[in-house]
Amino acid sequence: MLCMARGANRRSKNPPIPLASFQVVEMRTREVTLALKRHATRAGLDPGELAGHSLRAGLATSAAAAGVPERIIANQTGHKGTAMLRRYIREGSLFRENAASAVGL
Repeated sequence: MLCMARGANRRSKNPPIPLASFQVVEMRTREVTLALKRHATRAGLDPGELAGHSLRAGLATSAAAAGVPERIIANQTGHKGTAMLRRYIREGSLFRENAASAVGL
């Protein structure tokens, strides 16, 4: 397996790095947020618009859009119940599942 961070771009001068060369570490919420904001800044994005929670919400929304069952998503995201999880799913489907889009508007 290869690291997708390097080598995915064919023009990259850096060779892919085998995943085995990475050490898996547990990151606290604050560390995730700081890393996300640092990379957002490097990518030219507004770091104020992102937080570690953005990753969790994005996973829930993307998984639901892909048809993953709620219990599987909740297990991954750590949601104890489906009420909050469904808020993410509903937000993600707001523009796909509505009357206007059904009639081509």
